[in-house]
Order: sequence, then C-alpha cells, then structure tokens
Amino acid sequence: MALKRRLCLITGASAGIGAEFARQYAALGWNLVLTARRADRLEALAAELRAEHGVEVTVMAEDLADPGAPARIVAALAGRALEVDALVNNAGYGLPGTFFSTKWEDQAAFLQVLYTAPVELTHRLLPGMAARRFGRIINVASLAGYAPGSAGHTLYASVKTGMIKFSESINAECSALGQTDIHCCALCPGFTWSEFHDVNGTRSETDKMPKWMWMEAAPVVKAGIDAVNRGQPVIVPGLANKVLATLTRLLPEPMVRAIAGSQSSRYRRMD
Repeated sequence: MALKRRLCLITGASAGIGAEFARQYAALGWNLVLTARRADRLEALAAELRAEHGVEVTVMAEDLADPGAPARIVAALAGRALEVDALVNNAGYGLPGTFFSTKWEDQAAFLQVLYTAPVELTHRLLPGMAARRFGRIINVASLAGYAPGSAGHTLYASVKTGMIKFSESINAECSALGQTDIHCCALCPGFTWSEFHDVNGTRSETDKMPKWMWMEAAPVVKAGIDAVNRGQPVIVPGLANKVLATLTRLLPEPMVRAIAGSQSSRYRRMD
C-alpha cells in the first residue's frame, strides 16, 4: 500500500515566495492546499504542479482580511478529511504611508492578514499536528523584524517582530511538551524579488537599492524549509541579511535608529 503523502497548507500562494514554497514542497512530494485571493492564479499554479510533480493540489480562494477566513479554511479542510502536516503562513503585503495618514480600516485589515490570521491558523491546526506527533510551521517574517521602527509602513516592523517572537514561543512550547517532531520557524528574508513591492507601490524606491541586498525567492524558501526541519526557530537567509541582522544587535541602539531613519525613505513611501 502506498504511503500517504504529507500535506502542506500555504497562504498567499498565488505569487512570489508563496508560489515558490508550493513549488518546492511539491518537488519534495507533498500534497498541497493553496489559498490566496486570486483563484485564477491559484488554479494555474495548481495545474502546473499536478502536471510536473503528480501531487494533489487543493485550491481555496479566501481573503485573510476577513476575520472569518481562517475558520472557514480549517472547516473546509475538515470537510474534505485533509490533515495538515505543514503550515506556511506567507500571506502579506506592505501598507504605504504614515500611521495618521491612513484609514484605521486599512490598518486593521493589515493586522488581520499579517498577524491575527497566521496566529489563528496555527492555533487551529496545531492540535491535529500534536495528535499525529508531526508538524512544521513556517511563519514568513522579515529582516525588518530586527530593525528599529521608522517612518512609513508603520506596523510592518512591529508585526514582523511579533511573528519572530511568536514562532520562538511555539517552537519552545512544542519542545517543552515533548512534541519533538513539531517545529515552528520564523523565516526572515530581506529584499526578495517578487511582486511584493509592485503591489505596495514602492517598486521605484526599491529599484534604487544595491543589487547585493536582493535575493531570489528559491534560496529564501529552501532556507526556511531546511531550518524548520532542523528545529531552528528563526532563520535569516543570505550572508548580507545575516550581517545586517547581527549589526542591529551589536551596534548601539541610537546609531541603529539613526541609520534606519536616514535610509527608510529609500524604500518606504510616506505619502
């Protein structure tokens, strides 16, 4: 009898890092559940992965800005008798502008998508992983979680810092409770080639950044998968990003804040 394939749920899977996670997990022989807002993009990716890797791919079009979306996703999984072995909380975007120049509704939706929904999905799916004594959770955070806050995109660094600490705590809890094959990892990429900066309207600013600061999505995703399999709670992919993350911890805080403040206008919109 053929062994049952493991199943990975990926949010924000229609493009960029999320789509690359789908490709790499499919190449490893995992079945997939892909969710994002754009059903047409998901269906196209699903068809590609079925044809190339022979895996089963389920598509669920959902907008995680809707507070009811995580519960609907989990209910749909249960209705199809799908048991999630790995969760990749990747869905996210940037919200340009200063805090006082944006609508609260937009900020609330941002928090829902980038923080509340990943935490809720983890909370809802972790008990099943514990019952089966296997699980992998990757929370896509950011190098911004190591940097001090700066003007514009006000909640982005705060949320990513929170995702790092959340991931560390979940990983520690699983270990303390004897769940030695359940691991949670915060993946903290720096600038990565994707649609992210086109969607938030900062492409013209980020194109001015030096090329050495950028990574392709493939090595970023591989670093995340390898790290969570090792039980590593946080991974910063790429040598340049590792150096920057280390400097934020070694340099005096006033100096780091000054550097971040002077550079933020190069990649963050204030309007």
